[in-house]
Amino acid sequence: MTKVLIIEDDNMLGDTLSLYLQGEEYEVCRVDTIWGGLLQLETRPDIILLDLLLPDSKEKHPCALMREHTSVPIIVISSLTEVSERIRSLTDGADDFVCKPFSMQELKARIEAVLRRYTLLKSSPVVEHDTGISLDLARRTILLNHRRIETTFSEFEIMKLFVAHPGKVFSRYALIEAIRGIDAYIHDRTIDVHITNLRKKIEDNPKTPQYIQTVWGVGYKFTP
Repeated sequence: MTKVLIIEDDNMLGDTLSLYLQGEEYEVCRVDTIWGGLLQLETRPDIILLDLLLPDSKEKHPCALMREHTSVPIIVISSLTEVSERIRSLTDGADDFVCKPFSMQELKARIEAVLRRYTLLKSSPVVEHDTGISLDLARRTILLNHRRIETTFSEFEIMKLFVAHPGKVFSRYALIEAIRGIDAYIHDRTIDVHITNLRKKIEDNPKTPQYIQTVWGVGYKFTP
């Protein structure tokens, strides 16, 4: 049974989410603080639903804090609707962002989509490349000269696509389809954020990238 960890301090929403997901045959644990969420990581949840406005998360962004302790997929559920907040959450490690209020059916679909992609990655081997970059799909990490580079789920999906198709130019829309699906909302700026983060992690000089190059007016490509 799939385990969902809900970190939400709004009792009404938290209870509604718990009841709905339990009715959909998920195993649910709900806490109302970021500290409680960190403690529940010992139960090995399959996915985390994370509110941003938590009473004990004023010093550090909740996504950044959770990412320091787990690589489990994170879906943010928040009343903060500004594009800047979505970008910050994705930069700090979120794999999706759902604005309140939202449809329970849509949330379930997003959970299933993230878990489906994650399961496919876990069942795959290491993908080698002659650039010194390889992908450990089981552990969802990039290997750069045998050194592990942690990524978010979406960053890894993009890198997987790049490595599988070296030299091919991908538009932002193509990358959106690859990491979210054609029916999910995502802003073009989000792709740019993921690319920037990947460059910081794998490039010697992110400002003059060697591997992930911009094709002006079109998109991006991976150059071995």
